[in-house]
Amino acid sequence: MGKVTQASRRKSEHLEINLERDVGSGLTTGFERYRFIHEALPDLNLADVQTQVQLFDHQLDAPLLISSMTGGTSEAGRINAVLAEAAQATNIAMGVGSQRVAIENPERSQSFQVRKYAPDILLFANLGAIQLNYDYDLSTCQQAVEMIEADALILHLNALQEALQPEGETQFKGLLSKIEKVCAGLAVPVIAKEVGWGFSVKTATRLIEAGVAAIDLAGAGGTSWSQVEMYRAATEAQAALAAAFIDWGIPTADALTQLHAAFPAVPLLASGGLRSGMDIAKSLALGATLGGMAGPFLKAAVKSTQAVVDQINLLSKTIQTTMFATGSATIQELSMAITRTE
Repeated sequence: MGKVTQASRRKSEHLEINLERDVGSGLTTGFERYRFIHEALPDLNLADVQTQVQLFDHQLDAPLLISSMTGGTSEAGRINAVLAEAAQATNIAMGVGSQRVAIENPERSQSFQVRKYAPDILLFANLGAIQLNYDYDLSTCQQAVEMIEADALILHLNALQEALQPEGETQFKGLLSKIEKVCAGLAVPVIAKEVGWGFSVKTATRLIEAGVAAIDLAGAGGTSWSQVEMYRAATEAQAALAAAFIDWGIPTADALTQLHAAFPAVPLLASGGLRSGMDIAKSLALGATLGGMAGPFLKAAVKSTQAVVDQINLLSKTIQTTMFATGSATIQELSMAITRTE
């Protein structure tokens, strides 16, 4: 089976498994350990509470990101179109899934090309960083950005997932220098993204020093790609290996607080198990610039664009109401309104 066909099949399997199976991590996000301090007499009006945020010279109406999910198949193309329409209607950010399949098979690029549905949104292209250690380079990254007219490029890091795939690409040695060259040569910012196990301060330091402009920390507590690979496994031995990592990773709240303490000026995108507006509000209070979700938006996108818009509006209203009920006129003030319960 060729690379492209294999990649397309893998994408279809990933999408089906995420929609139909329990692929949750054995860990929690850690957000349950935090509570907001209620203020019975907030000195502000609800209508005056603003949730706008700025990232990469884009003003967003809410600090929300439709996290990278899919692309490369006809069904994925339909989902991306719905997500993009909703992002345009609500002025929030969106990332597409890995564009490798479209780089290697250009006729599949249409499933990622959402600018016609969302001409104004903050849009992120996406490639697996590991491909830079195989046959990708700066020009490939430029191609991915140009393909969808993106405002930034996500380079995702999924070392554990690759190790659990029989067809996985695991030659990670020397990869950082390749990432540094992309950061130096690309015309748009580069975002380093984990896929659900979080970033340590050590790794984030290396990436930021290499020129990465933002970190999507994607901590543990949400979708576990080891569980996804467990369901994909062709043998009992492969499934058992993947199952051993159900409790792996740095919980999202822990990764976020550690990275924000180390890099207070670096934009942090919080994802990994965020399931509600309250989760996103907590992530903002702990130092995130945006809160990202995949699963809830994917399930809504299967229904309709309006279902996604309704989900976004609920999240935005929850964040605004949380700010009001804590007496926080700005997102920055939320950091003084949260406490750890243990």
